[in-house]
Amino acid sequence: MLGMIARRFALGLVTVWLVSVIIFLGVEALPGDACTAILERDAHGEALAACRDAMGLDTPALARYAEWAAGVVQGDLGMSAGGQESIAQMVGYRVRNSLLLAAGALAVGIPLAISLGVAAGLNRDRWPDLLFSTGAILAMTIPEFVAATVLILVFAIWLGWVPAIVLTPADAPPLEFFPEFILASTVLTMLMIAHVMRMIRASVIDAMASEYVQMATLKGVPYWRIVFRHALPNALLPAINVIALTVAWLLGGVVVVEVVFNYPGLGRLLVDAISDRDLPVVQAVTMIVAATYVGVNLVADILSLALNPRLRSHRARQR
Repeated sequence: MLGMIARRFALGLVTVWLVSVIIFLGVEALPGDACTAILERDAHGEALAACRDAMGLDTPALARYAEWAAGVVQGDLGMSAGGQESIAQMVGYRVRNSLLLAAGALAVGIPLAISLGVAAGLNRDRWPDLLFSTGAILAMTIPEFVAATVLILVFAIWLGWVPAIVLTPADAPPLEFFPEFILASTVLTMLMIAHVMRMIRASVIDAMASEYVQMATLKGVPYWRIVFRHALPNALLPAINVIALTVAWLLGGVVVVEVVFNYPGLGRLLVDAISDRDLPVVQAVTMIVAATYVGVNLVADILSLALNPRLRSHRARQR
């Protein structure tokens, strides 16, 4: 077990390193650099050369990558293109805000998704299944900005229950984002419930059709004991990876939602950095999001190995 975890961890580190190389090469391939973004129309001649010398942009790409990677490992993400703010400090508040938004969506979405998925799976092809599955398909097919716009129209403009957008600054205390972040969290909750519920439904249907459940039924084991003792523990295991991907997506992939609601999270910071051509910030945020995806998936793999003895024994036989 420890050997498998060690291999997973080593593979995760290699993946993060490869992602860092791709990110650095991608930023290097973009036209211009931090100095052209700072100087704008004055980006030529001696002024451009002096700026590149001051920021170390005239050194070879390999040396700059090594310096940047060493800084990232030590938690030093460098300075923004303007050189006036530490990227680590800038990103710190945004990560906290994205975590706040994700926590709100997860606290409501995961219990609802599991409950609805189990109800749909146990009532396959009956009205609860048709109702919940139709709602999930609609939630997955409606674009995020459309759902966000409808919620703003109904709950912020027509009813006036909550603010339409977030006006609280990024460095404000977390409690000041309430109730401004409710609509943004609601959109994410709807999308998350749809994806996780569909996975739970399929897993429950497979578990209820399995041989061990049929054997328990033939032995006269009560129905709800079969459901809670035999079917659900096995049906929930495949959902771990889906929930992990959802968590990673909530932390860095909710760009559209954060832009629509003006929410000061990582997604909004990435869009602003791209608009301002702040390439160091783009590089740092992309690296954080990629590392989050790898880290969360690594945790999900370890949990799957730890909670599934059949998977552990199968992996052991393969070795």
